[in-house]
Amino acid sequence: MPKPTDIRVIGCTLYFLPVQTRVPLKFGPETLTSVTCARARVRVADRSGRIAEGWGETPLSVQWVWPSAQSYQGRHEALRAFCQRLARAWVEVGEVGHPLELGWDFVEQRLGDLLEQFNQTRPGTGDGPGEAMPRLAALVCESVFDQALHDAYGQLLGLPVYATYGPEHLNRDLAAYLSPAPGAGASFRGQYPSDYLAATPTDELRAWHLVGGLDLLERGELTGSEPQDGYPVVLEEWIQTDGLECLKVKLRGNDAVWDYARLVRVGELGDAAGVKWLSADFNCTVLEPGYVNDILDRLRDEQPRLYGMLLYVEQPFPYDLEAHPIQVHSVAARKPLFLDESAHDWRLVQRGRELGWSGVALKTCKTQSGAILSACWARAHGMTLMVQDLTNPMLAQIPHLLLAAHVGTIMGVETNSMQFYPAASAPEAAVHPELYRRRSGRVHLASIRGPGFGYRLAEIARELPSPAVTLG
Repeated sequence: MPKPTDIRVIGCTLYFLPVQTRVPLKFGPETLTSVTCARARVRVADRSGRIAEGWGETPLSVQWVWPSAQSYQGRHEALRAFCQRLARAWVEVGEVGHPLELGWDFVEQRLGDLLEQFNQTRPGTGDGPGEAMPRLAALVCESVFDQALHDAYGQLLGLPVYATYGPEHLNRDLAAYLSPAPGAGASFRGQYPSDYLAATPTDELRAWHLVGGLDLLERGELTGSEPQDGYPVVLEEWIQTDGLECLKVKLRGNDAVWDYARLVRVGELGDAAGVKWLSADFNCTVLEPGYVNDILDRLRDEQPRLYGMLLYVEQPFPYDLEAHPIQVHSVAARKPLFLDESAHDWRLVQRGRELGWSGVALKTCKTQSGAILSACWARAHGMTLMVQDLTNPMLAQIPHLLLAAHVGTIMGVETNSMQFYPAASAPEAAVHPELYRRRSGRVHLASIRGPGFGYRLAEIARELPSPAVTLG
């Protein structure tokens, strides 16, 4: 039954904010030294004509969303161009509903066609013909508009976003989106996201620190060329300064000797400094379970304390589950195994569960709507959840942390923008200081308050660049 609070999009403004890293961040064979954050302001109207606006933001992390041998610049420009196309598409939509319904319908009914048209018409670059932009990249571009819709809806109603996911605001129950796994006994009829989200979310989260493949571990590795900006540079300084308890270790996935040695070295250093938990990210480059199993078994036999500290393993295998339907039960029998890049939506979460994956790492950069629905499906089927970072600075950090606080993770949240570009978030940190620094190994969410995502934008003194698109 349509509700008077249903909204439609009546305007959209898109901005691009450039950010430079203070130290490099390695993604597989590529290294990130700068990123563009897309920020969208979406204006909506309800059925009675009341108007509100909301904001969304995400880094357009080219190396993560679109691994390729083609030039960074060509891929980067394609992501920016697709964001602009999405802005126009949202203003043309015309449908009315709850943001979850609008966001789901847009991804299901429009995003694929828009991506196909874009790939067919995109010109080639200097290093070859226009390579098809993948769906993950399209989802990341879409996420800024989806987030802004949810924020605008909360602003219109004067409610926090997570207070709008029940039957009093939604027109459809979860059965309109989700189907239970065969024989699982789950049913989504008459259920809503509010049935799977924390009624009283935590306002403090353990913070996972990313140990990248290029990160320095100890002071003896310093060369003198490191940034002198007052922030730590080596891992042991980060642990001491931020009181870290959780380390996510980036591995290569194609060099077992290096991977094992790196995991042990980071683990031993962390253990001596008071770190309690580790996770291992094999970078989506592993092609058979034996590679991971051998490392885990060796760690169990030679370093039992570190093996006990290893809480979970993240996405060792390639993104595309259909192209690489690898049975991973043997890995999950050793340690919880989490989908990340593969988990574009709940259907792929279901496929992952069939293949043996035991958990899902959610990201707001794959849309707020998609993250909420994937969380519901996973929890209904006994899968464990984590919320992973895309090195989210500025506004992007806030929906990211709120998702982790509401869905219930295996432990805390990954948050690492303060490692790679802390100065980028200075205006936001002036209002939300405990979101952009880690204290006693945690981030604190008490400053998030008010309607929508609780950004408190009126208090944030950020000067935006000229918009790339203004519509409506």
